[in-house]
Amino acid sequence: MGIVALAFIATLIIGLPIAFVLGFTGVLHALIMGDPNLLVMLPQRMFAAADNFSLMAIPLFVLAGELMGFGGVTEKLADMTRSIIGHIRGGLAYATVVVGCFLGALLGSANAAAALLGDVMQPEMVKDGYDEVFSTCLTAATSILGPIIPPSMIFIVYGVAANLSIGELFFAGIIPGLLLAAAYFVIIWLTGRREKWHVRPRATLAEAGRSFLKAAPSLLVPVIILGGILGGITTPTESAAAASVVAVFLGTVVYKKLKLSHIPHILERTGVVSASIMIIVAMANILGWTLALDQVPQTIAQFMLSLTSNKYLLLLLINILLLIVGMVMETIAAIIILVPVFLPIITAVGIDPLHFGLVVSFNLVVGLLTPPVGVALFTTSIVTKTSLQKLIKPIWIWVGAAMAVLMILTYVPGIVTFLPRLVFKH
Repeated sequence: MGIVALAFIATLIIGLPIAFVLGFTGVLHALIMGDPNLLVMLPQRMFAAADNFSLMAIPLFVLAGELMGFGGVTEKLADMTRSIIGHIRGGLAYATVVVGCFLGALLGSANAAAALLGDVMQPEMVKDGYDEVFSTCLTAATSILGPIIPPSMIFIVYGVAANLSIGELFFAGIIPGLLLAAAYFVIIWLTGRREKWHVRPRATLAEAGRSFLKAAPSLLVPVIILGGILGGITTPTESAAAASVVAVFLGTVVYKKLKLSHIPHILERTGVVSASIMIIVAMANILGWTLALDQVPQTIAQFMLSLTSNKYLLLLLINILLLIVGMVMETIAAIIILVPVFLPIITAVGIDPLHFGLVVSFNLVVGLLTPPVGVALFTTSIVTKTSLQKLIKPIWIWVGAAMAVLMILTYVPGIVTFLPRLVFKH
């Protein structure tokens, strides 16, 4: 097992794509176990991992997000938010966070949110006199609201790995996402007290009303997604398909920005993003399967339980481990590998898997902001053309705010479970 761990770390360090890191170490582990029949089973395990109805929601949510980006949906939401709160000091910064919440409800992806926010909101902040580094860090930090506020591809993957209701996970993410947004508001308010930010002229009531009416159709998308799941009308996969249809209608009929010429590019981006996720899922299942055969999850569970049976200490240990993992590993791959390891531990000490799912997902999402594999930070740096070196130190303020929210979620599980229990009548 030590050789497998070394191979995993070495391939990560040399920069091999995470899917191939997982596949290579999985095959190596199978070879070390000494049973040639295991190699014959590997293609079957890869197919079995990807052949899951719930995972069909991922390409459909990606497609819906791309359609909304090209169709002007996100632009209208940004205009509405700016017209309402843009006139207060720090208003454009607050507006960026609010737009990030809307994008979370529309896209479910940190990378997509980082690209859109970096393209739409960050240049406006710089134009209004906000510091370039501050506005870029705010944009990157806000992008991680995408995987927390439903719908979320990460919740779909966790639900499949832990055999939990994806609908319940979606509703469990609403309050944590809003708490994270509130934590960002605090940073903006404190920063605004010492910075003399430009204040936009107050929009007239007529202007605010017009921007709201233009953006109102965009709000149909989260209503369809969550309302369909809540009402038992659609599964998450079906709601993603419905959201894609609505996005086409909004982009072509309402906003008239989605052109036929955009479709090949949208489908190409959807295919690339979806395929990359599915390859990671398939490759991770090889390693997860060999680890399960070698009883590695049970060994780790027994070791951690031998250290302490106190669930609060165990949650702290798991959070520390996840923070380290999130710094070096892709989020979806980490969930697929680690959830089977941790489930026996949390079950043994009586931790709710739904609560634990939010802790795991939130923790790993924070890793999207932290070097060396801070994907959301890299994406924002590229889109805004801001040097990554300038962002590494100040981003930790935002990471610290996210960590404070994580600790609250970890030790006050009712914040996570209240809404899904209320909605689903548990």
